[in-house]
Amino acid sequence: MRKDEDIKNAVEVLRKGGVILYPTDTVWGIGCDATNAEAVKRVYAIKQRDDSKALICLVDNDARLQRYVRKVPDVAWQLIDSLKDSDAKPTTLILDGAVNLAPNLIAEDGSIALRITNETFSKELCYRFQKAIVSTSANISGQPAAQNYQDIAPELLEAVDYVCFARRQEHKPHQPSSIIRLRQDGEVEIIRK
Repeated sequence: MRKDEDIKNAVEVLRKGGVILYPTDTVWGIGCDATNAEAVKRVYAIKQRDDSKALICLVDNDARLQRYVRKVPDVAWQLIDSLKDSDAKPTTLILDGAVNLAPNLIAEDGSIALRITNETFSKELCYRFQKAIVSTSANISGQPAAQNYQDIAPELLEAVDYVCFARRQEHKPHQPSSIIRLRQDGEVEIIRK
């Protein structure tokens, strides 16, 4: 299947409140519309994960990131600029003051985990969808993340509404993103290297 057709199909499913499996800039992800509380609830159910554990969202650019955070701290912009280098490890930022997202996606302290993806497929998917997309690792909670398509458990493949065709043949190691917590006061905490 051609990439543009694959993305078109995935976007259609996301717009209808469906759940997809897709390759990201890190491991394979379970995704849905980050503004749709019912879709987010389904992702938690598919992962068998407690909904008090926040999920990561992907966006395609700086402007879209700003839609979901009341005020992006200056230190975040410095970090985002340094991550634009293609060799930089994908890094998820936990930012305070989440807005315009499904309430069950926002952590109890009002923060949200966001990552600007630079990987071609997930970036184009976010661009075409025009909203943040949930990106949680394609696994049942507590099991290893699916680095490649063949690592995805059969029950996950059956539980979602669409499985993207991109990068299904790939066999190479992928790592989860680094996670950095940035507070409004400028405090920086590394959660996962």
